[in-house]
Amino acid sequence: MLHLSPDKLILMPAFAKISCEPSWRWARREKPLANFDLFYVWSGEGVVEVNDTYYDVGPGSCFLFRPGDHTSATHNPQRPLVLTYIHFAVEGPYQHIPHRYRKLEDRIDMEYLLSRYVRLFLVRTFAAQEEARLILLQLLIHLLRADTQEPVERKVSNQLTEAIHEIANYIAQHPGIPHRVEDLASRAQLSPRYFSMRFKEIIGMSVQSYMIRTRIDRAQHLLMHAGMNVTEVADALGYRDIFFFSRQFKQYTGRSPSELR
Repeated sequence: MLHLSPDKLILMPAFAKISCEPSWRWARREKPLANFDLFYVWSGEGVVEVNDTYYDVGPGSCFLFRPGDHTSATHNPQRPLVLTYIHFAVEGPYQHIPHRYRKLEDRIDMEYLLSRYVRLFLVRTFAAQEEARLILLQLLIHLLRADTQEPVERKVSNQLTEAIHEIANYIAQHPGIPHRVEDLASRAQLSPRYFSMRFKEIIGMSVQSYMIRTRIDRAQHLLMHAGMNVTEVADALGYRDIFFFSRQFKQYTGRSPSELR
């Protein structure tokens, strides 16, 4: 649901984080769902049925039920489900609906956003509706990102992922430095070849492409907001040849630096 303004999300009354009673069940109704329902399992085990397809669910199971869906669910009374559900409608057209079901491996961001959403309405929080719409849009984007990104091999450890992200952040903070792959790999305590391979896997582009992109992003900022001219920006970011800078800038942005200036 990209390109969707938060004010087009209509929050429905039912939302919660709840521990289901041992005898709980969600009976299938004759009428289908009229709106969307974001349904997330924190713990427990059970079975959810959507349009005659059955899913074994547990921690990290996440559904986005859609208008027209027929649903039902049961759970293990010895391991009852703990759920968050958010009912909402969408006003006007939209694009790119997240997949109906997924099992999240990395649950931290999702659970933080869900907890924040529910807490907004536990007390009378100022501008709760406005913030809730923003959080719901973040949740939908989070799901779309998981749907569209290529999966990273699971054997890549969290520690390695954090190290690569730290290096990417370091590059972004110092775009004018002529970084050497060997030096960056050394910071991550990896060989240059393995570092380059994992960097591309995790960040989504090669080290060289990322360095150029961060440099051009910084150049755009300096041209638009810092009052610097093209020569000054090229010099600040380590370009010795202003014509090469202009050519590379246009390649990445579609415009010359002087046009942006």
